[in-house]
Amino acid sequence: MFEVSVVYILRAGTGGDEVLLGEKLTGLGVGKVVGPGGKQEPGETPVATAVREVREEVGLALSPENLVPLARITYPFVGRPKLSQRSHAFVVREWSGEPRSSDEISPAWWAISHLPFSRMWSDAALWLPRALTRMWSDAALWLPRALEGEFVEATFEIGKADQVLSQQMTWMARESA
Repeated sequence: MFEVSVVYILRAGTGGDEVLLGEKLTGLGVGKVVGPGGKQEPGETPVATAVREVREEVGLALSPENLVPLARITYPFVGRPKLSQRSHAFVVREWSGEPRSSDEISPAWWAISHLPFSRMWSDAALWLPRALTRMWSDAALWLPRALEGEFVEATFEIGKADQVLSQQMTWMARESA
């Protein structure tokens, strides 16, 4: 199992918060919309991976102290163990530079209230019963819930058709993560 880091870069938009996501152009998940991120290199911490990958993929400079842990998610890929990974997700509101495309990802800003779930990995579209916010009323998806302030420790077992076969999630206040 390899380690990856992903970063959800937030900004205030005219209709509420927006997150920088991008269409994956190479590797695992080509064509899917994802947050910038990638594999941890030997000797690298999850935070260092996040800073490096954001710089490489979308050209933004991040300060490690501005990254806030959002989630730690284990993805066992059933029948494809070489793809199994543990993802360290972060959120950040401060950066320098302007987003740009790379060979790996083509970024765009998305309103959190209108995330492109049909184009994302299947775990992003899981519904969880919970009265969360005015935006999500009586149900919430894990990603918006985490973006709004909670930390999730989760395992999503992924099948051969990239569907979620099983899920386990534990939520906690972000500051205790």
